[in-house]
Amino acid sequence: MIIKVKVKPGSKNEEIIEGDIWKVNLKERAINGKANKKLIVLLSKRFRVKSSKIKIKNPKSRLKFVEIKNEV
Repeated sequence: MIIKVKVKPGSKNEEIIEGDIWKVNLKERAINGKANKKLIVLLSKRFRVKSSKIKIKNPKSRLKFVEIKNEV
């Protein structure tokens, strides 16, 4: 499954808002990949998969394509 995610790093609260384009607010700043790592952790909890099953297709953009491999 591939989802579009719009990331807002440096927010006061962390939250995930579902939609056609998922909106994710992160406390982490976009420095040294910290925001991307936190995004992977939050999505792995949300979809109940291991972090290694989540790949970010375009990590430098705020609008990301995230691939989630949900193998059963």
